[in-house]
Amino acid sequence: MSSRSKEVSARHRWTVASRVAAALLGGYALTSAATVLLALLWPIPRAQGVFAASMLGFTIYTIVVLWAFHCPSVKRVWIVMLVGTAGLSVLAWLLNAGGAA
Repeated sequence: MSSRSKEVSARHRWTVASRVAAALLGGYALTSAATVLLALLWPIPRAQGVFAASMLGFTIYTIVVLWAFHCPSVKRVWIVMLVGTAGLSVLAWLLNAGGAA
């Protein structure tokens, strides 16, 4: 095996590892933030909103993981995960009046 093929395969391995990390960790964080926001937004009793948002969270997580492997750029995947999670978290924080009950 030549040096160039080792370099390409090592780069490919790191790319795949980065996608897996983005899909698992970033996808979980994004889904969690989306679930909290949905629970706050739905005009139904709080317990039912949490339950419905949690059930929808399974679908959201599946879509996010599939998209992470479909997207052509790993950099874009990480940016969407980080910015999306931060944006949804800030919106949820603002809707919940900064954590006040």
